[in-house]
Amino acid sequence: MKTAIIKYNAGNIRSVLFALERLGVEATVTDDPEELRAADKVIFPGVGEASTAMNYLKERKLDLLIKDLKQPVLGICLGMQLLCKHSEENDTECMGIFDLPVKKFESPVENLLKIPQIGWNNIAGLHSVIFEHVPENSYMYFVHSYFVALGPETTAIANYVINYSAALQKDNFYAVQFHPEKSADGGQRILESFLKL
Repeated sequence: MKTAIIKYNAGNIRSVLFALERLGVEATVTDDPEELRAADKVIFPGVGEASTAMNYLKERKLDLLIKDLKQPVLGICLGMQLLCKHSEENDTECMGIFDLPVKKFESPVENLLKIPQIGWNNIAGLHSVIFEHVPENSYMYFVHSYFVALGPETTAIANYVINYSAALQKDNFYAVQFHPEKSADGGQRILESFLKL
């Protein structure tokens, strides 16, 4: 099985590589269109800023390539947000695979919730094959200031200020707002389920 991680100017690729190594999977980090098309599984990770990342992808036509992929694709964190329609982060047009907006958390003063959300939060309403071995209300590790609104493609919900999409799925595209590579056993089970698709 060939697993490819999309190389672009967004962080956390190394932690994804380590997580895959723990599962005995060797992955290639690449921005080469042929290698990405030939892979059995593609992981689209990301920690960073939406407009800079989208510009990098567009300059290399990777945005068009990603939309055309037919094998299972897993977007993580910023990777999930870039698969959506539009992000409020620097008014960025994204790929539109998921017809959902990405919005900034607005924390009410009385709530005293810090933005970004950093740390463990539980996920609920799980209904995707990648959650097959993950119990309802499992805790996952999140780091984000922007969130994806709820919609028909939502496959898991988290709450921080409001309810939002912790995961999405449409056709061969799967996406999670949290970091499975940093989410202990639950995250490892999600990666294993994705790799078995």
